[in-house]
Amino acid sequence: MASTSHRRRATGLLFCLLLMASPALAAAPTLTPQQEARAEAIGRNLRCPLCDTGESIAESRSDISVKMRASVREQVAAGRSDGQIYDYFAQRYGNFVLLDPPKQGRNLLLWGAPLAALAVGGAVLWGFLGRRRPAGEAAPAAVPTPEEPFDTYLAEVRRQTRRDGDKA
Repeated sequence: MASTSHRRRATGLLFCLLLMASPALAAAPTLTPQQEARAEAIGRNLRCPLCDTGESIAESRSDISVKMRASVREQVAAGRSDGQIYDYFAQRYGNFVLLDPPKQGRNLLLWGAPLAALAVGGAVLWGFLGRRRPAGEAAPAAVPTPEEPFDTYLAEVRRQTRRDGDKA
């Protein structure tokens, strides 16, 4: 008699477990290999909103990433395009969630700022190097300052050195 009640309890417990597991099994859509690959690719391009390291939801083990992966799979199974799926997550979590944000609007500044900084740096360097004298160009003749007395010998040496530099 005791074994019959244990069997009934075990059967009832097993039945309850199956009932609880069936919605979870039914919620996971079956995808074709192409859809599975597409869902994985989309998951690699979405950032985990909670991870500080910038992990994709495909790599992250956080609860939100698991839910996001399930949502991606559901949307792929429903036939939504990649753009629609990315838009869905961007509306929900902001453009931060996109590992490859769109190149439009304010995001264009993020894409263009490094190029603009490189161009400005190149222009500054070009201007700095353009102002330098070529190596063969002689320095302007030194004009004696009022504190420095005029030395005829020094003036002659400077004049001859300038002349020798011009010949070479």
